[in-house]
Parts: sequence; C-alpha cells; structure tokens
Amino acid sequence: MRIHHLNCISTCPLGGRLMDGRSDGILERGSLTCHCLLVETADSLVLVDTGMGLRDVADPRGRLSGFFLMLVSPDFREEMTAVRQIERMGFDPRDVRHILLTHLDFDHAGGLDDFPHATVHMMGAERDYAEQQKTWLDRQRFRPQQWNTRGQWRTYPGGTGGPWMGFDCVRDLEGLPPELLMVPLPGHTHGHAGVALRHAAGWHLLAGDAYFHEHEMDLRNPSCTPGLRFYQWMMEKDRDARLGNQERLRELLRGHRDEVTVFCSHDVAEFERLAGRPAGVPATPPAH
Repeated sequence: MRIHHLNCISTCPLGGRLMDGRSDGILERGSLTCHCLLVETADSLVLVDTGMGLRDVADPRGRLSGFFLMLVSPDFREEMTAVRQIERMGFDPRDVRHILLTHLDFDHAGGLDDFPHATVHMMGAERDYAEQQKTWLDRQRFRPQQWNTRGQWRTYPGGTGGPWMGFDCVRDLEGLPPELLMVPLPGHTHGHAGVALRHAAGWHLLAGDAYFHEHEMDLRNPSCTPGLRFYQWMMEKDRDARLGNQERLRELLRGHRDEVTVFCSHDVAEFERLAGRPAGVPATPPAH
C-alpha cells in the first residue's frame, strides 16, 4: 500500500496562538489541518476521512452551522477538497471505492457527497448517536446535509475484531485488505475511531480527534494549548474515555515507537512532517 497525506480544508479558529501554539498572536485566527489519507491498494483507492467537500465550499451556510462557521472559519478553497486534490494527483475520483471515517463531525464527513459510489465504513455507535441529533451541539456538529450517501454506509460493532498493539480493533472491513483496521477510540464522540494502516515502513495510526496537539503525545510531560484544551472539553462525549485513550496512545508509543507512527487530524506540525509540504499547499502528482 502507498499512503498520501491530504489536508482537506484548514480551519482557522478564534484565539490564534492560544489554539495552535504557533500563530503570532491571540487576536488573529489560528490554523488547524484536516488531515486525511489517500491509500493506494492493489485494486482501488481508499480515503480516510474526507474533510470538507465541494458542496461545503459552494454553500457553507446551507451545509454548516453558523456557530462553527464563526468559531473556526474554514479556509474554503476548492483546490483543497479531497476530490480536487485526488484529481490533481492524476487519479480518477471514481476509483475511491471505500471511505473510512474516524467520526461524523462536519469537518471530517463533508466530502462524502463527492464520492457517491464509495462504501463508507464507520463504527455503528457513531452512526446511531449522530442520527439522534439529541442536543443543540449535536445538531451543530453532526450535519445530515452532508449525508446524502448514507445508503452506502457500512457500520461495525465495537469489541468484536481482536487485539492490535494493546487495543481492540475491527478487522475484516468489508471489501478492504487486512492491512486496514479501525481502532475504537471513543470519547470525543461515542463512536470515534482511529484508522491503522500497515505498509512497508510499519504502521500508521490516524488517531482522528482523540487528541488535537502533538505535545499531548509527549511521553514525559504531555501538554496542550489552552484553547484546544477548552475545545476538546466542549466537544467531548465521554471525558474519562477520551483522557484514557490519550494515555493508551502514549503507552502505545512507549512500547512500539519504532513500529507505529501516530498522528491526529488537526495538528499542522504533524501534517507537514508527514506530508513533506506546507499545510496550505494541495497535493501534487506522486513520484513513481
């Protein structure tokens, strides 16, 4: 398998340096990535999360909540959508036959409509809770306007797949090779999951929103910016599970640092290290 790193529309939250830890001040807006993966398998392309999509760019107020548009002010550039980056890389978007979702938040699932023929894989708890639209914040974050392909969704129960480096995982994803696993990491949402991929250089684990800042994975002195600490608190569904899974991810790194690369969805520094380009630059055709 070959893995490509895509930033599928950055968000620009209020608070600047208090959020991302790298902006010049606190009165400007910060910058966070939406780190997605494009995976080349033997017979198709697989997308891990979608970021925001073409319809979000074209009609943000019709698709997204005013609350989050104000709070995180996405950088709506069509060339940064997953579908446009895939085209720019020389691939046919129709070859994206599978999408693995860490969770259904608006900034992870907005591009589903751009791949209408893809099978979408997620945890069953994520679909079930998101569809209930229980609270005001749920209705802001989980946007049914983005779910026009729900007939293509495939869901999986937790705790049924077997172990992976100390975690339970979901194996045997329908139509996907065994090198792709879903790793339940609840807390941020009830059905939140990471996605693990095995390739020639070892394992990659996209931990989604299990954490937000690279220093949260420091083994000696984990830390987070105050803005992102507050944002994670505001968005969490199960605090004990979220913090417990962060500690489990640090334990994973303590025991398997040479075997697995762990990264989250929103840290710019992590993205730029792995992608080898600035976060604001779309992907280019891969070298062969």
